[in-house]
Amino acid sequence: MSATIIDGKAFAGRVRAQVAEHVTRLKEDHGITPGLAVVLVGEDPASQVYVRSKGKQTVETGMASFEHKLDADTSEADLLALVDKLNRDPAVHGILVQLPLPGHMNSDIVINAIDPAKDVDGFHISNVGLLGTGQKSMVPCTPLGCLMMLRDHHGSLSGMNAVVVGRSNIVGKPMAQLLLGDSCTVTIAHSRTKDLAGVCRGADILVAAVGRPGMIPGDWVKPGATVIDVGINRVQHPENPEKTKLVGDVDFASAAEVAGAITPVPGGVGPMTIACLLANTVTACSRANGLAEPEGLTA
Repeated sequence: MSATIIDGKAFAGRVRAQVAEHVTRLKEDHGITPGLAVVLVGEDPASQVYVRSKGKQTVETGMASFEHKLDADTSEADLLALVDKLNRDPAVHGILVQLPLPGHMNSDIVINAIDPAKDVDGFHISNVGLLGTGQKSMVPCTPLGCLMMLRDHHGSLSGMNAVVVGRSNIVGKPMAQLLLGDSCTVTIAHSRTKDLAGVCRGADILVAAVGRPGMIPGDWVKPGATVIDVGINRVQHPENPEKTKLVGDVDFASAAEVAGAITPVPGGVGPMTIACLLANTVTACSRANGLAEPEGLTA
């Protein structure tokens, strides 16, 4: 294995430490405690685990955590009423409605009901538009985490060829916008891209975000390229059929022989998502109070 392993877990720890330092300064210098409200509708097990982790890490960094757990049969109107209440609550600086929502709710309507300044997921249409036009916005957490790791590894990204495989609104599209903002030459590729392998081989930076386990083999990777694997896929364990394991969208073993640097799965991009959620909450709090934003924690 020749590639440098980009340790997202360790990097996320450093981000949380930066967040905690900024929270301390907000408390001591301005008497302000950043607050994050997370809304969970229903009993989805994965979402429950994720929400617990968010709440725990929020408190550990010194912020206020507000958790709202609603029954799966809660009406969309009642959820919107809660969002409106949180929008008007001065103690809440960030609002996150955990997805997916039950089938009887329209996710777009709910997300766009959140105050854009408190939209720490960066999914509100206003934040999408601001990001797309290069203006100050709340940036989706996973792409922000990827950008932080790339900047940390390379320094300047200016002039690099970047290929983003995946065109989702949550990762692919905002990732491309962020890389453009750092002066990369960006290609968005997907399952219907002609000669996808050839496109990937031209990338100095290759970001995989398609949700298909092992879709990108090592011979699609340019020698020395930096590979950011956003995929988190649960597959049958090869040595124990009764168990499962997490793998990315990139075939790690073969890609690591070719790449200059690569993120593992697990332990790469995943830990950065919650760390950037906390960073976004501190950023939102700082902006709401007309204070300096935390350095190194924004796009």
